[in-house]
Amino acid sequence: MTHVVSDSCIRCKYTDCVDVCPVDCFREGPNMLVIDPDECIDCAVCIPECPVNAIYAEEDLPAGQEHFIKLNVDLARLSSWKSITKRKAPLADADDWKDKTDKLDELVR
Repeated sequence: MTHVVSDSCIRCKYTDCVDVCPVDCFREGPNMLVIDPDECIDCAVCIPECPVNAIYAEEDLPAGQEHFIKLNVDLARLSSWKSITKRKAPLADADDWKDKTDKLDELVR
């Protein structure tokens, strides 16, 4: 099993999780992070670090978020989504978006 970044990360992109990841499995896109399942070792240290509760074990994804499993795989493989290993500032309007749901239409690939 692996961990998955869900809808909550879109338009926020808090990077607290990357500081604790021992294997650098996070990939950064324009307005979201994803987890590369080939790199994730299922350690779960990233879960409590996410301020918007966007990270789940694959089997614990909320109902309706299962499509994020494939989305994380697909986006992690894009050459434009690079590895991120150090924390950086969230998006400028992250606080405006952190409590919103159903943000898939906002995803920039």
